Amino acid sequence: MTFIIIAVILAVVIFYVIGLYNKLVKTRQMVEEGWSGIDVQLKRRSNLIPNLLAAVKGYMKHEKSILTEVTQLRAGVKNAETQGPEARAKAENALSGGLLKLFAVMENYPDLKANENVMQFQQSLEEVEDQIQMSRRYYNGAVRNMNVLVESFPSNLVANQFGFISAEYFEIDDPASRQVPKVEF
Repeated sequence: MTFIIIAVILAVVIFYVIGLYNKLVKTRQMVEEGWSGIDVQLKRRSNLIPNLLAAVKGYMKHEKSILTEVTQLRAGVKNAETQGPEARAKAENALSGGLLKLFAVMENYPDLKANENVMQFQQSLEEVEDQIQMSRRYYNGAVRNMNVLVESFPSNLVANQFGFISAEYFEIDDPASRQVPKVEF
């Protein structure tokens, strides 16, 4: 009788460990899926930038430094692609800042603002930015779930045993981006 009770308890523990392991694997796959979604959207944005720069180059003869800066920031993103979420986020945030500068300068060129190609590229970039935002939310949610499992008891025992580790969030590092804008009346 004691043997049966021990066997049942052992079976329950084994099935519980298997369940935790499978949950950790599922969550890790969701993190990888989330990162893949971010990567796809960031590459879409990166592919749009040369076309936008080519479209505005003729109009913005005196603004060559901004065009060069955006081109260099885009190259920095390419270099950061294999360095993990933190490095990639920093490079992408710098590129976003460069694009904001470019759009601000574009406001000074009425002919450029009225150009249909430029308007299409700008609209496409805005759509991609929205997709990036949604992908970041999904990825960060998956990372949160993974980190909770890896760090909480008893799933941390299984995670440590099988080499599951916490994942990095894809965050905005620029403090100015986190500030609430001031509205004056």
